Amino acid sequence: TLSRLVRRDSFASEVDAGASFRDFLESLPDMLGAAQLRELARAVADVHRNKRTFLLMSGAHPIKVGLSPIICGLLRDGIISAIATNGAAIIHDFELAYAGRTSEDVGAGLSEGIFGMARETGAFLNRAAKVAAAEGKGLGEIVGREILEAKLKFREQSVFATAYRVGAPATIHVTVGADIIHMHPDADGAAIGAATMADFHR
Repeated sequence: TLSRLVRRDSFASEVDAGASFRDFLESLPDMLGAAQLRELARAVADVHRNKRTFLLMSGAHPIKVGLSPIICGLLRDGIISAIATNGAAIIHDFELAYAGRTSEDVGAGLSEGIFGMARETGAFLNRAAKVAAAEGKGLGEIVGREILEAKLKFREQSVFATAYRVGAPATIHVTVGADIIHMHPDADGAAIGAATMADFHR
């Protein structure tokens, strides 16, 4: 007899037009990524029902690829309790809040010598690091506050502004020298370090 991992009784099933997202989720095959997605959804629901902390830890890609509205909704609904991410996340979040677009074409930018040279991104975020260090606060909190106070055009879809507004901790864990804003003339390593260390302690 054959011993195999995939069986007919674990196949996906078709869903009818107009089906709910729950119907779609339940129709997925009971294996690999689909099983893990259902397990994650159950775990998040259990955490929320039991009023426990759900810390979203990620890199910058969820923001970069356009998931901010979903993350913001989960923050507003109290499902995500806190966020921990890297320095690139505030770059994409700021650019989306400021201009409604982000993510440079790295190849073209490098060949022209302009990659990472956006004045507005470097100036805003490096100033936020200095403010955070001066106030003894974390970078994530201050970036969120500054986006709101600057009334950036697309601030409603800013993860950090939303976290600040709802009082959810949003921490940034910077690797100095790894982000484009560190090339900006306003970059202050001591301020960036102090602000990210405050987030690390938080």
